[in-house]
Amino acid sequence: MAVKLKANRRENLKKSSTKQIRDKGQIPAVVYGAKNEPVTVSVNSVDLLKTVRDEGRNAIISLEVDGDTVDVMLHEYQVEPIKDQLIHADFYVVNMSQEMDVSVPIHLDGEAPGSKDGGVLQQPLYELAVRAKPADIPEEILVDVSKLDIGDTIMVSDLKEGKAFEILEDENTTIVTVSAPDVAEPEEETTADEEDAEPELVDQKGEQDEE
Repeated sequence: MAVKLKANRRENLKKSSTKQIRDKGQIPAVVYGAKNEPVTVSVNSVDLLKTVRDEGRNAIISLEVDGDTVDVMLHEYQVEPIKDQLIHADFYVVNMSQEMDVSVPIHLDGEAPGSKDGGVLQQPLYELAVRAKPADIPEEILVDVSKLDIGDTIMVSDLKEGKAFEILEDENTTIVTVSAPDVAEPEEETTADEEDAEPELVDQKGEQDEE
């Protein structure tokens, strides 16, 4: 089920107007699609953040623009790095009956026994490319690591495809592995006599001075 979000159409695209929009807690955004002309709008930044946090990055949003409703997904967004605030968003109009390619976040579930034994848990892949209809896109992919010992690896080929989506990632790609810890080589011990001995070069210099 799509989550609802309201937007207001923008006619004034001047920089001063954009600042006024942000001062009111709104952010400028664009709505576009394969068969749709781009439409400039503004949305409430808090409502959009809440939607993404609660429903996920690939959530289907029922966007109401001045009384008209369209199904969209958040395609891209920009964040102001210093204040860590949303400053712009792009919404892509989706066809609910047509499959699309998206990236779904991968989350690890459980604790690997190999980690308890001193192994190092490494996750090279954080997102999985899948193909599905918008309503069938999973919010996340859970990977169980509770049986991973040192030397064990989970690859894309180990995942089971859902009935409603197809995995596009190379099956030989590593998702997570537990590697053996690095063992530092012991330093060579030096005897007390070796530590107290002066370098041979100093002795040679002394002999030259005596001559």
